[in-house]
Amino acid sequence: MRKSALIGSIAALLLLGSAGARAGPWEDGMVAYNRGDYVPAIRLLRPLAESGNPKAQSQMGTMYRKGEGFGKSAARAFMWFSAAAKRGDRKAKAEMRAVAKTMTPAEMSQAQAMAQACEASNYQSCEY
Repeated sequence: MRKSALIGSIAALLLLGSAGARAGPWEDGMVAYNRGDYVPAIRLLRPLAESGNPKAQSQMGTMYRKGEGFGKSAARAFMWFSAAAKRGDRKAKAEMRAVAKTMTPAEMSQAQAMAQACEASNYQSCEY
């Protein structure tokens, strides 16, 4: 009888512990993104991107590349992919190269200047 009571108590604690668990901004942002709710996704992901999170930076690049929540912008997509790539995100590096192939020399120059300003400001001046 004691053994079953102990097992029941442990199960109850596990259920209570998991019921109170909450996702963080990354998870919540991706849930909103996957639902197609781009404005809430941006509100959650942009601060992460600006704090140097390469996954969030790459996601911002994807959203600019596709025009999800923003107008399409190859230059801004390149900027965010560049930031993520510099932090070791290999997928972002490939995305940055793919976006670069679609850009004019003037757009590339603008994107590189934006990426340099973004990095120099420690990701605080990435959105103009």
